[in-house]
Amino acid sequence: MEEKHEKTFFGQPHGLSTLFFTEMWERFSYYGMRAILLFYMYFALDKGGLGFDKTTAMSVMAIYGSLVYLASVVGGWMSDRLWGSFKTVFIGGVLIMLGHIVLSIPMGATALFISIALIVAGTGLLKPNVSEMVGSLYSENDRRRDAGFSMFVFGINLGSFVAPLVVGTIGMSFNFHIGFSLAAVGMFFGLIQYWRGRSQFNKENSKPNDPIDAGELKSVIRKIVIGVIVIIAAVLALQFTGHLNIDNIVLAISIVAIALPIIYFSRMLSSQKVTKKERSRVLAYIPLFIAAAVFWGIEESGSVVLALFAEDRTILHLGSMHLAASNFQSLNPFFIMLLTPFFVWLWSTWKKQPSAPGKFAVGLMFAGVSYMVMALPGLLHGTAGRVSPFWLLGSWFIVEIAEMLISPIGLSITTKLAPKAFQSQMMSMWFLADAAGQAINAQLVRLYSPQTEIKYFLTIGIVSVIFGIILIFFVKPIHKLMEGVD
Repeated sequence: MEEKHEKTFFGQPHGLSTLFFTEMWERFSYYGMRAILLFYMYFALDKGGLGFDKTTAMSVMAIYGSLVYLASVVGGWMSDRLWGSFKTVFIGGVLIMLGHIVLSIPMGATALFISIALIVAGTGLLKPNVSEMVGSLYSENDRRRDAGFSMFVFGINLGSFVAPLVVGTIGMSFNFHIGFSLAAVGMFFGLIQYWRGRSQFNKENSKPNDPIDAGELKSVIRKIVIGVIVIIAAVLALQFTGHLNIDNIVLAISIVAIALPIIYFSRMLSSQKVTKKERSRVLAYIPLFIAAAVFWGIEESGSVVLALFAEDRTILHLGSMHLAASNFQSLNPFFIMLLTPFFVWLWSTWKKQPSAPGKFAVGLMFAGVSYMVMALPGLLHGTAGRVSPFWLLGSWFIVEIAEMLISPIGLSITTKLAPKAFQSQMMSMWFLADAAGQAINAQLVRLYSPQTEIKYFLTIGIVSVIFGIILIFFVKPIHKLMEGVD
C-alpha cells in the first residue's frame, strides 16, 4: 500500500501557506495606511492633509496603534466564546477593508475617526486569532514551531515592506486618498486568499474553545451595556467641563491600555478553569509581557517619532534618487526579511540555545542601543539641520535584531504557555503588550522635539538596556515557572 505523505509548505504544515499570504496582504493594507497617516494628519490643508498640530498627530498615531492591539482582547474573547477563530478572522478582515475604503473618501477628520473605529475593530478580531491558528497547526513539542512562526513573521514583513514603497510613494507624491484606496485593495486580496484556503484547517478552528452558555451571555450583555453607559457618561462629563478634546481622550485610552493587562492577568490567575501548572506558566509570562511592552514602545516608534525624524531631520536623497519620508518605514520589514533566514536556521539547529526569557533579555538590550544610536547625530552635528539617512538605517537594523529575538519567540511562547480555556485570549495578551507600549508612547512623544531629541533617545534607550540586564538575572526563576516548556 502506497504511503501518503503530508502536503507541506517548505517543510511546515500546509495550512501555514494560507495564513502566511493572508497576513501578508493584511499587513500590506495596514502598514500602507500607516506609512502616510501621520503626514496626512499634520500636513496643511493645501497639501492634502488635515492640518492637525504635529504633537497631537504623533499622539493620535501612537494611541491608534495601541487601540488596534487593545481591541485584540475582544477578538480573542469572540473567538474563544462565540465564533471560533476562522470566522472571527474573516469578519475582522472585512471590517479592515471597509475602514480603508472610508479613509479613501475625502471627508476630512470625520472619515479619519470612522476609519479608525473600523480598522481597530477589524484588526482586534483578526490579529490574535490568525496567530493562534498558526499555533494550532503544531503539537506542543513540535520542533518546527519556532521556525514556523519565524516564517509566518516573514510573511507579515513581506507585505509590510512593499506597502510603504507603493502606498507611501503614491500617497505622498500624488494623493493621500489614492494611497488609502490601495490599502483597501490589499485587504481584499487577503480575504480572497483566506477564503480559498479554508479547507486546510480542521473543525476545531470553526468552533469556540470555550462556548458561552445563555446565562453567561446575558451577564456579558449587561456588562457591555454598563460599560457603554460609563463611556457616554465620561464623555458628557468632559464635554460639560470643557475638557473634551483629543489629548484627554488619548490620555484616557492610555490609562485603560495599561490597566487592562493587569486586570486580565488577575482574571486568568484566579480562574477555576486554569490548572496549577497552567497558573505557574501564566506567572512566568508576566515578566516576558513587561519586557515585550518596553520593546514594542521602541519598535513601534518607527511610524511616529522616527517618521517625523525622517521628514524633518533627514536628507531625503541618495545621489539622484529622491526618497519620501514614508519610504523609511520599509526598513523595518526589510531587515526582518534579511535576518529571518538566519534566525530560522539558528533556532532549528542550535541545540543548546537560550530559553525564551534569555532571548528577550538580549533583545531588550539591542532595542535600547538602537535608540542610543539615534542620539548620536544630534550629539555630533546638532539638532538644527539635516543628517544622513544612514543613521535611520543603522538604528532600524539594530532594533530588528531585537525584534527577531522577541517577536517570533514571543508569539511561539505565548501559544505554549496559554491555559486551554484562554488560548485565543492569551494570544490577545501578547498584543496587549504592544498596546501598553504604544499607550506609553502616546504620552512620551509629547516630550519629543528638536530641543529634546538627544535626551529623548538617550533616556529611553538606557532604560531599555537596564531592563534587559535585570531580566538576565531572572532567566532561571522564570524558566522554572514555565513548567516543562522550553
